[in-house]
Amino acid sequence: MVSVKVASTKELGPGRMKGVEAGGKPMLLVNLEGKYYAIGNICTHMGCMLSDGVLKGEIVTCPCHGSRFNVKTGSVVGGPAQKPEPAFSVKVERDQVLVNV
Repeated sequence: MVSVKVASTKELGPGRMKGVEAGGKPMLLVNLEGKYYAIGNICTHMGCMLSDGVLKGEIVTCPCHGSRFNVKTGSVVGGPAQKPEPAFSVKVERDQVLVNV
């Protein structure tokens, strides 16, 4: 695995999310109280971008059909999606947010 810079900590405040790409994979990067998480950004139901959805706590809701995913694990917490999002390992070095791909 290789670590790829996807953002700086200054770009993404607590409670915010952002669509990024690393290693050709679209990801949703989320800052939850200073800890960063990354899951797939393309909804497993119909392919909509989760980064266009709504984040409440650790749950992101897809803007198209309302599927809900846990941003820490990628697991489905509300359908119609059945398949979880892939989850990626994130680390912060100085002010750089890196994702393992």
